Amino acid sequence: MPIIVSRHRGLVQWLEEQGITGEIISHISDPKQIRGKIVYGVLPIGLAAEADTVVTVELPKLAPELRGKDLSVEEMKAAGARLRAFRVRRVYYNDYRQENERIEKLAIPQQG
Repeated sequence: MPIIVSRHRGLVQWLEEQGITGEIISHISDPKQIRGKIVYGVLPIGLAAEADTVVTVELPKLAPELRGKDLSVEEMKAAGARLRAFRVRRVYYNDYRQENERIEKLAIPQQG
């Protein structure tokens, strides 16, 4: 079952109109709550890496004065609400750095 992380009733109603329902929580107190699950909402990057998929709602036409406010379903529709999914994976910095250095060496033509 998907997890919906939000304190905004309008968002939950909009998701329901899209056929999306799930367990609604306002705050993640333990990463186990979302580990390996599909999560709808905005998460810090470290928590997003715990989820299987994070789905956010983009509002490309949202007026600046409405940012940060609890929007109604109608306001969300007017703002062009749409879903965008992400998969975030945790990589360990040393592994990342070594791989990045290896790729850079392959990309730089050798002088000789």
